[in-house]
Amino acid sequence: MRHPLRVPRVSTVMDLGRALGWLPADRYRTSPRAKPAALELWHAPAYVAALQAAEAGLASPPTLARHGLGTISNPVFPEMFRRPATGAGGVMLAAELLRGGGCIHVPGGGTHHGMPDRANGFCYLNDPVLGMLVLRRIGLRRIAYVDIDAHHPDGVEHAFAGDLEALLISVHEEARWPFTGTIDADGGGNCFNLPVPRGFNDTEMRAVLEGLILPRLAAFRPEALVLQCGADALEEDPLSRLALSNNAYFEVVAALRPMAPRVLVLGGGGYNPWSVGRCWTGIWSVLAGHEIPDRLPEPARAVLAALDWGGGGRPPPEPRLVETLRDPAREGPVRPEIRERLARLARR
Repeated sequence: MRHPLRVPRVSTVMDLGRALGWLPADRYRTSPRAKPAALELWHAPAYVAALQAAEAGLASPPTLARHGLGTISNPVFPEMFRRPATGAGGVMLAAELLRGGGCIHVPGGGTHHGMPDRANGFCYLNDPVLGMLVLRRIGLRRIAYVDIDAHHPDGVEHAFAGDLEALLISVHEEARWPFTGTIDADGGGNCFNLPVPRGFNDTEMRAVLEGLILPRLAAFRPEALVLQCGADALEEDPLSRLALSNNAYFEVVAALRPMAPRVLVLGGGGYNPWSVGRCWTGIWSVLAGHEIPDRLPEPARAVLAALDWGGGGRPPPEPRLVETLRDPAREGPVRPEIRERLARLARR
């Protein structure tokens, strides 16, 4: 199987965190598997049933086709219900645990393309939507969602467009699948979409953070904030043409953590096993207050050295992707098109 998600991702974050001494038992919870009734908080019962049937090898070809299953992007595989239901269960549990405040990191979450009745873009379920609905169910109204994945969160926008008690902000590569989220797509007033050109750098992300994300969050005053940190906007990722370093992610996370009394940080895309594991582990270091070493200790280097692409003939990683956690900074000019688009969104 040559699916982009064949590479290890969340397991790498767990292994690196433990190798660095950053993940003691009292800071970690195993994700439960969400039951079908819980998933039906947003997903259609017929679709949830189709996922279960497909996992058991019992779904008919028309059922698979009706729900977008059995495609190149969303293939049938032995754990196709259990695995996404476990990811969704972790996000839904995290939302419940945030009732009294705090911050929780769920790197296995972030499947932002899933639709109510069909799989979409590697996403069988939509755990950001389910988590946000759980936050609503525990009594919170004003929820902000910020997405810095390279791809537009079409499923989340489908769920919350026009809901003026939800603020949606997405920064994503222009002319990239799913080809939604144009700058003029405001979702009825609550969606701020910023498509960015290839080569998007750390300096430009800082300009977006200061010129769009932070001002909108400050004006909205969310009771809860969901931050989707798909790592496919990193320069090393094979499925985008953006050029961020993981420092840009760490800066966004640090800046957004104080913006709401409840913060839920998710994973998302990310298809280079070394860059995504390092990025999400570094995000945990920011949230948990750990200092990133200049050079990784041997147990952490061993975790990264043991990774591979799972086939496909890609070259081995640069030594720094095994020896360090923090990327070199990738600063650069803020291009005129970024400034112009920020100005357009500021006028809304």
